[in-house]
Amino acid sequence: MYLEIVSPEATLFSGEVTSVILPGLVGEFELLNNHAPVISLLKEGNVKINGNITLEESVEKLFTKSDKGFWLPIVSGTLEMKDNKVIVLAD
Repeated sequence: MYLEIVSPEATLFSGEVTSVILPGLVGEFELLNNHAPVISLLKEGNVKINGNITLEESVEKLFTKSDKGFWLPIVSGTLEMKDNKVIVLAD
């Protein structure tokens, strides 16, 4: 599936991923390929992206690398999943 993470300052990530785990208002949840459409608010936590991921040099310092992928800390946000594309608007 395609993931795009956008902040007020810049696009932080855009590319193909195998999964994304997000900090929802009532707990973490995971989106996988062909997930049903969803819109959700996000709370403070980490957006965890998994897959064969390459980050732009200009944003690498914002992410933490883990054994499964990368984590991006956020304060809040909104997400939309539709037609196998995830858009995260993050603060």
